[in-house]
Amino acid sequence: MNETDLMAKAPSIAASMAAGALSPGDQLPQTQYRAALVSSWDIPAGASVLEVGCGQGDMTAVLAEAVGPQGRVVAVDIADPSYGAPVTLGQSAKHLKATPLGSRIDFRFGLDVLDEAVTFPDNGFDYVVLAHCSWYFASLDPLRETLARVRRWARNLCFAEWDLRPGSADQLPHLLAVLIQGQIEASGSRGEGNVRTPFSQETLLRVLPATGWHPAPGRAVDTTALKDGDWEVHACRALLDDDRMAELPKTVRDLVLSQADVLRSLAKEHGNTPLPAYSLTAR
Repeated sequence: MNETDLMAKAPSIAASMAAGALSPGDQLPQTQYRAALVSSWDIPAGASVLEVGCGQGDMTAVLAEAVGPQGRVVAVDIADPSYGAPVTLGQSAKHLKATPLGSRIDFRFGLDVLDEAVTFPDNGFDYVVLAHCSWYFASLDPLRETLARVRRWARNLCFAEWDLRPGSADQLPHLLAVLIQGQIEASGSRGEGNVRTPFSQETLLRVLPATGWHPAPGRAVDTTALKDGDWEVHACRALLDDDRMAELPKTVRDLVLSQADVLRSLAKEHGNTPLPAYSLTAR
């Protein structure tokens, strides 16, 4: 399905999301963004897809539309179905399963692909997708292990993540917010936020060949319609007032607080432009 066709379907796909009923103005741009990603990956109708880190199913729904009635999407996430707010993963999956797209999707929550008891047939999937989930990993090591493990199960990799290289000064609040969260996590104060291990595109390009994947050149993706810049700035501000700050070594805490001062001076209450993102495929 080409980008024009998927974009035309975006309003109905967005309506299939439980979060869309709560905030349709936020959901539609998220769905349109993912439609552009899936179109760029050239995933054909009838394809079988393993999605790692599916979350509430924003990408899952678009993938299900793209593969059509004869395709299938196995969407897995290590998180429990009760995780997430204001809609949990389980609630979102139940809502999506009740739509016409639901028969094409197999949600599996609480599933760790690194668990040796979890397995799929070799080359059992045409594609494996990791879209905006890689910063959730506790460190680069489990990401490396995951990329190596899914290599046996899928012929092609489709990957998307935020780019740490801002294209303009108004993206600096988003950058500072993710770097501060990453530093807090790296110091050993573990949380459950969206950002745990922010890494650069260059780092990924070093990791992929070592895990058996041969990437094609990546491309930048337009993110300007998304509100993730606001969401991460808000998450970072909340974190700075959290008890977790007291757990940090003093040197780290002093560094974080100085960076937080810069964040407060640059960030707006609303309208913080998100970082760019990049997308690539590998075989």
